[in-house]
Amino acid sequence: MAKKSLEVEVEDEGDAAQFKMPVDSDHKATEFWLFSFAKPHMRAFHLSWFSFFCCFVSSFAAPPLLPVIRDNLSLTTTDIGNAGIASVSGAVFARLAMGAACDLVGPRLASASLILITTPAVYCSSLIDSATGFLLVRFFTGFSLATFVSTQFWMSSMFSPPKVGLANGVAGGWGNMGGGATQLIMPLVYELIKKIGSTNFIAWRIAFFIPGVMQTCSAIAVLMFGQDMPDGNYNKLHKAGEKHKDNFSEVFKHAVTNYRGWILALTYGYCFGVELTIDNIIAQYFYDRFGVNISKAGTIAASFGLANIVSRPGGGLFSDYLSKFFGMRGRLWGLWVVQTLGGIFCVILGRTNSLAGSIVVLLLFSLFCQAACGLTFGVVPFVSRRSLGLISGMGGGGGNVGAVLTQLIFFHNSKYSTEDGIFYMGIMILVCTLPIALIHFPQWGGMLCGPKPGYTPEDYYQSEWSHHEQQKGYHTASLRFAENSVREGGRSARGSGHSKHTVPVETSLTDV
Repeated sequence: MAKKSLEVEVEDEGDAAQFKMPVDSDHKATEFWLFSFAKPHMRAFHLSWFSFFCCFVSSFAAPPLLPVIRDNLSLTTTDIGNAGIASVSGAVFARLAMGAACDLVGPRLASASLILITTPAVYCSSLIDSATGFLLVRFFTGFSLATFVSTQFWMSSMFSPPKVGLANGVAGGWGNMGGGATQLIMPLVYELIKKIGSTNFIAWRIAFFIPGVMQTCSAIAVLMFGQDMPDGNYNKLHKAGEKHKDNFSEVFKHAVTNYRGWILALTYGYCFGVELTIDNIIAQYFYDRFGVNISKAGTIAASFGLANIVSRPGGGLFSDYLSKFFGMRGRLWGLWVVQTLGGIFCVILGRTNSLAGSIVVLLLFSLFCQAACGLTFGVVPFVSRRSLGLISGMGGGGGNVGAVLTQLIFFHNSKYSTEDGIFYMGIMILVCTLPIALIHFPQWGGMLCGPKPGYTPEDYYQSEWSHHEQQKGYHTASLRFAENSVREGGRSARGSGHSKHTVPVETSLTDV
């Protein structure tokens, strides 16, 4: 198809750089070209999901090899439970810190630094010889899961409101897929090393070098090829005066005083937090309960994590689709319905006694649980613009808190059988999803009631800036976001305004 030369002028764009992709007035991409590496938008997408994927592989490299590690290190059920909790507890505070770091120094430097700092713990996994060592390496490796926050922040900085749910969903989902991939990778690497001539207790140690190398390479790629914002890196934008260098106390204040962030942190604890819990327990569950071998248990467990290739992106896409017709209220209703269905399938999984039935229910549970994660981060970018990173960190940290509490209550000792723990975990999902009904945006409404009359997106987002800051123009990026999020008011609000878009000079319609 012939290419069309198009030029569209946008107010105040000045000498802005030309982008390969169509962008809005804030230079955020208005299209999502999955198989493109267009700089900076799609390049940031691929770097973010792959680096997060590598961190997931590292953080959950141990569970598929637990039957071997357990015998080698003489681990008890309590030791394994403690290590599982440790693997997700460290990331609670790391995710909050990552959110603040993204707000202040940008996602590129923040994510690459954390990945490199946690990489030594992955390599040290091959050297441990006690339960304490096992707990410590899982704890410090788990810090790398905070790269989820930089992934979501980065996508929210690169893609416009109508595409942010999809971008966040695919990046987060493909990253989370590492939790499933590692269930396949580690047993295969272990078996390969054994065939070469290694003993059982040496083979699992050598296998840990694979996730270590993957994580190291991903961090270097982010540093070399990544870019914080469509117009450049934070450091450059701060020096040029094109981006206000915010202060942490203000970022912190507007994050912790926004109740919507806290509710989403709670609900995310029982979709993503449950996903982390399943990643830790499911291979051993099928191995112990149904007597399958380690490779088969790993393959079954992998199916749960690998479902992220479609489930979480599907949740993000569904969130954007609902927004197109019903605005923010549609996003919230979709999140509640999908996460509730996930809770129902979790309850059923805990009461299914056959191997085939458990596998089928596990797959259905994975689809709804992970789609709810995508739907959650279809809402998060709209909670705050000034404190986007910290709000994302609160949500992400809530996921880890949910994982810690769930494992501590149901899977830490022998008080509950694993199947009973899964059943009660499903009940908790159903209960902790209910507060979504309390979320209300005055400019768009909530699940149960409509918007406040006369209140606009501009009113909502500029309220995070003082009159003095507004006079200096620090709030202009927030106003541009408000302008481009007009469809969140639903179909009735769509006619009242529209986003301004730039179109690349040379654009092929086949690229869209």
